[in-house]
Amino acid sequence: MVTLTHIVSVPSEVRNAFLFFSVLEFAVGILLNAFIFLVNFRDLVRRQPLSHCDLVLLSLSLTRLVLHGLLFLKAIQLTHFQWMKDPLSFSYQTIIVLWMIVHQAGLWLTMCLSLLYCSKIVRFSHAFLLHAASWISRKIPQMLLGAMVLSCVCTLLCLWDFFSGSHLSAVTRLLMNNSTELNLNIAKLSFFHSFLFCSLASIPSFLLFLVSSGMLVFSLGRHMRMMRAKTRGSGDPSLEAHTRALRSLVSFFCLYVLSLCAALFSIPLLMLWHSKVGVMVCIGIMAACPSGHAVILISGNAKLRRAVDTILLWAKSSFKVRVDHKADPRTPDLC
Repeated sequence: MVTLTHIVSVPSEVRNAFLFFSVLEFAVGILLNAFIFLVNFRDLVRRQPLSHCDLVLLSLSLTRLVLHGLLFLKAIQLTHFQWMKDPLSFSYQTIIVLWMIVHQAGLWLTMCLSLLYCSKIVRFSHAFLLHAASWISRKIPQMLLGAMVLSCVCTLLCLWDFFSGSHLSAVTRLLMNNSTELNLNIAKLSFFHSFLFCSLASIPSFLLFLVSSGMLVFSLGRHMRMMRAKTRGSGDPSLEAHTRALRSLVSFFCLYVLSLCAALFSIPLLMLWHSKVGVMVCIGIMAACPSGHAVILISGNAKLRRAVDTILLWAKSSFKVRVDHKADPRTPDLC
């Protein structure tokens, strides 16, 4: 009987450092995305009108909160429950597939944000494109609903493929108990098929994101040529809008590709090379990417920046009051 290869255990110092950074990344990610969600949700509760951009950010921050929770579960699973001989436990597979599904939902929402930026900023000359941009700017709530429906359909397909593949591999392993190594290879192939299927389901939204972002890049180049011809100043609001939109979209593109590559690379690291340290690095990259994009979204949104300034001003005034209270011994104690 062929024995399975043990996963090489990592030193306790490395594991503790990974857990510390995982908790830190989880706290930062939850704090940033909860801030975006609560600022927009407060206006929703107060029945104040939300702009289409705020509505997209509200939905996107909610998916990011779930994403950070799954990544934290993945870190706990890797460090505390991944000590068995089989590196491909069912719980670990489930967490990875759920991460792919939520990651895909975030891509659909970011595609809506990219289309919104494109319809609001790009100045089209063709009548059809002008009509399409006007229609998109009015139909963002319906597009969000459609994106969520498509995301749910992709979720059902991915879950059906994953659980049906897991069931078939389990039946195959029962029928072929004489080869443990073969059973493990069947499980690996089944999981890799589900992972690849979830990745391919995000191609349509990714292509739409690239097309709308490419239109923004083309529009920015045309606008800068017009500025040079007219020798306008650097404080052009249209240029600033282009720059903020492209900063948000280009950063998302880079971070999305980086996190997806980290997720793809973590699979052979775990299944083939049994490198827990490499998987830990990949999980750290996957957790840092949505937090970095949240920072860029906050810095590029006027309402979120005002909320940050309000919080900082309140914290500064509260700290000043406490310092003045401690400095003046004549101040009566209220307790």
